[in-house]
Amino acid sequence: MTTATTAPASKSRQDSIFWRRFRRSAPGKVGAVIVAVFVLLAVFASVLKPYDPTVDRNYSLILKPPSLSALWNKDVAETYTDPVTGKVNIWRAPFGTDNLGRDIMTRTLHGTRISLKVGVVSTILALVLGTLLGLLAGYFGGWLDSVLGYLTDVMLAFPSILLAIGFASIFSASDPPLLIAAMDRLFALNSPQLVTAMLAVSLVQVPVYMRLARAVVLSIREREFVQAAGALGASQGRMIFRHVLPNSLSPLIVQGALSIATATIEVAALGFLGIGAQPPLPEWGTMISDGRQYYIDAPWTMIFPGLAILLTVLGFNLLGDGLRDVLDPRSTQ
Repeated sequence: MTTATTAPASKSRQDSIFWRRFRRSAPGKVGAVIVAVFVLLAVFASVLKPYDPTVDRNYSLILKPPSLSALWNKDVAETYTDPVTGKVNIWRAPFGTDNLGRDIMTRTLHGTRISLKVGVVSTILALVLGTLLGLLAGYFGGWLDSVLGYLTDVMLAFPSILLAIGFASIFSASDPPLLIAAMDRLFALNSPQLVTAMLAVSLVQVPVYMRLARAVVLSIREREFVQAAGALGASQGRMIFRHVLPNSLSPLIVQGALSIATATIEVAALGFLGIGAQPPLPEWGTMISDGRQYYIDAPWTMIFPGLAILLTVLGFNLLGDGLRDVLDPRSTQ
């Protein structure tokens, strides 16, 4: 009876410590709010502003400035004046329009779903694969540790964006492999090139998790509770997945939050270079690439997608810092 009541009480106490520490972390709270806002925008994008990028054209509003500027600019007010009612619609294109007359706010809003989906999925794939390999290398050591260590060193010797470009350029866009086509349908990205970029970004992050997981496992496998489990006859699999892995997750979770920010930047960079998402898909990097030749006459075509990338990366970085403060066992908060 005592054991049954002690376990829930212990878990409740751990939860209360977690939330108390998180509430005291200013960066964590700010990051959580920013991330929550972008997640809500991504989830309800189709409800807030239904959009089909394949038919989105309005050649009468090519490269028009943000309609909100009609509040103080008479020329802009004339552009967005309804010829029937004679009223100025300041919400027609709050972020302006691009070279095809498309509403940048709508495209930026729907780009949130694409960027978050790609960033989160690529990070999860890298986290799972890298953690598994690092776990095996750190626990068993020997030739497996040596081989994976050399492979990690080689991959980390190259800039991640160069490796991502190399991986993303391997597969043909017109005839994608079965795996990429299946993942494209599974995640509803409607772009095999974007799936390729997602996998490329995921692969270049794997060595980071391998090295981190290996370092944590090397310290945990010598702890008393792991040695005691082995002395009591626990199998290798039980010791790894029951005792070592759960106690190795804290730094991996923090790195995962930070890696989503990195993945968002790298996917946008691949889209900017023409290797990732392809027009007319409203991906932030592709939108910046489409507007780069108009950066003098129509800077809003690049400013707002760039701000979306900036805020997303900032949010996940602050959230990662907050999680690090919370999950660090040496924290005194």
